[in-house]
Amino acid sequence: MKACFALKAIFLIFIKDILLQNDPKMKEKIFSLSAIFFGLIFIMATLSGLDGKWAGAIKTPDGNEFPANYNFKTNGDILTGTASSQYGTVSIDSGKISGNSFSFQVTVDGNNYPHKGKFYEDSCGLDIDFGGQAIHTVLLRDTTK
Repeated sequence: MKACFALKAIFLIFIKDILLQNDPKMKEKIFSLSAIFFGLIFIMATLSGLDGKWAGAIKTPDGNEFPANYNFKTNGDILTGTASSQYGTVSIDSGKISGNSFSFQVTVDGNNYPHKGKFYEDSCGLDIDFGGQAIHTVLLRDTTK
């Protein structure tokens, strides 16, 4: 996020300098700088997507808490990957992405657990349906190797 603000500041300084020079090719320079600026913003947004490893703790409705890890993989608006805990690893099924919102389900011992969430630069808010009881957890991007 700080990088976006730095790019915006640099962009505005360049625009100010171009406007003060009264250059006849000013429109061309402004257009070129705008294209570069928005291209960099797009690349940064793409790099900080949902793909990768995320870690958090799930507190079940009965009060038990256990660590959980998710490894998300995206392909357009399709979300796949795995979810793992001390109880094992399961695949992510029926995954969908729309903007910064996503949904999927995991199946454990024949029971489906729908998940809905929103992702941000380095965290995800995740709501899990445990047989009609909703729980909320926060996942953080796992930066360990």
